[in-house]
Amino acid sequence: MSRFGQNKIIGTPKDVARVAEWLSRCPEVTRYDAGEHKEAWALADSFADLEGSFRALLDEQLPKLAQGNLPPSETYDLLLDIGEEFRHILYHILEQQKFYRYLVPEGTKISGQPPENR
Repeated sequence: MSRFGQNKIIGTPKDVARVAEWLSRCPEVTRYDAGEHKEAWALADSFADLEGSFRALLDEQLPKLAQGNLPPSETYDLLLDIGEEFRHILYHILEQQKFYRYLVPEGTKISGQPPENR
């Protein structure tokens, strides 16, 4: 499967380039440019990856969870899969781009460890 998987809006590298070009015209975005980091490209790439994570959560994982017919071990595995999508989303907020970092309170630490399987 391509990197863009199920994406319907930002589904190709050309789409990323188009969004990045549009964002690069916004001085509130480009003020975060530094050295090789181009914020418009970071945001466009983040939006493409976020679309994939949201589609996986909404189109696949949440429907499985809502059906309520999985055995506990599969429910746990599904919850971990959902957690991986959340981790991926957080990466795009905390790391890849700078524009939305104001959303995260300063000093926030993320352990990176899932809850133990009981």
